[in-house]
Amino acid sequence: MTLPVLALTTGEPAGVGPELALAVVRDWRQLAATVVAVGDPDLLAERSRLLGWPIELEIVSPGAELPPPSDGRLPVWPVSLARPSTPGRLDPANAGYVLETLDLAIEACRRGAADAMVTAPLHKGAIIEGGYPGFTGHTEYLRDACGVEEVVMMLATERTSRPLRVALATTHLPLSRVAEAITDAGLTRVIRVLAAELTRRFGIASPRILVCGLNPHAGEDGHLGREEIEVIAPTLARLRDEGLDLVGPLPADTLFTPRHLDHADAVLAMYHDQGLPVLKYAGFGQAANITLGLGMVRTSVDHGTALDLAGTGLAEVGSLRVALQVARQMTARAH
Repeated sequence: MTLPVLALTTGEPAGVGPELALAVVRDWRQLAATVVAVGDPDLLAERSRLLGWPIELEIVSPGAELPPPSDGRLPVWPVSLARPSTPGRLDPANAGYVLETLDLAIEACRRGAADAMVTAPLHKGAIIEGGYPGFTGHTEYLRDACGVEEVVMMLATERTSRPLRVALATTHLPLSRVAEAITDAGLTRVIRVLAAELTRRFGIASPRILVCGLNPHAGEDGHLGREEIEVIAPTLARLRDEGLDLVGPLPADTLFTPRHLDHADAVLAMYHDQGLPVLKYAGFGQAANITLGLGMVRTSVDHGTALDLAGTGLAEVGSLRVALQVARQMTARAH
C-alpha cells in the first residue's frame, strides 16, 4: 500500500511546532502516512537534543524519494532559519523563514510531491513585525498563494456524540468590521464552498448545514439588528432553491445544543468567536483546523504557539495527530 505524503510545516521556531513534529514520529504507526517536516534541520536537531529525544533526521530534497516511515526517523525538507531560535523567545527576523516553509509545502502539494499539507502554529504578531504588515493568518495566506477567490476556515472534532464541524463566514476580522462583511455575495461563496467540500472531502452526499444569525436571538425579528432579515435569510432562501440543505438563521446561543446538532453535518458561524469557543470547549486538543476550497488538502492544529511550553516537552501532541489523521482521510476520499 502506498502511504500518502503529508508535508508538515514546523511553524514558529520559538514555539512548540518543532517539538510536535518530532513527537509525532516517535510512533509513526498511528499515522498511516509518510510525514515529512518542512523546516530547519538544525533547529529540529537542537530541540531533539534539548528534550532528550533520540530522533534521526534525514534531509531530503523536495521531490526526491522519501524513506519508508520508521519509529524515531523524521524526513526533513530543509529551510534555513534567518537567525538561531531560542524556545519561548520570538524573533521577527525569522518571519520570512516561516512563510518560506509554507511556500515550499504549497508547491509540493501543487506538483504532487505531497498529498496534503499540515501546519504547526505560527505567530501572527512576529510575522507582521518581521516585515509583513498585511499578514492576517494561515487561511488568508494560503488563499492568496493558491489564487482562489474564497476559502472557508472550518474546525472539526469527534469528541462529541456526532462529529462537530464549525465553519466561519468571516475569519480574522475585528468585531467592529464583521457586520459590514456579511454580504449576499460573500455568504453565497462561503456556503457553496462549504457544501461542495463536505461532499468531496468528507463523503457527505447532501450535507445539512445550520447557519447562525449574526445578532442576539438572530435579530429578534429586526428589533436587535436587521442583518438576518436583509442579508442572511434571503441568501439562504435563494441557495435552498438551488438544492442546498440549509437551516437558519438560528440564534447561536441555542443552535449549539443536541436538539439541533444531532441532525446537522456542519455549522456556519458568522464570526470567529461565535462558533469556535463552543467547538474548542467540546474538543480542545482533539480538533483540527481545516481550510476548504484551496484545491488541495490543508489541515492544522487547534491551538497557538504555546511559547511558555516550548522546549519543555510538555506540549500535547493530540491536536497535531488529529490534523494529520484528518488530512490523510480527506486525501483518501478525494481520490
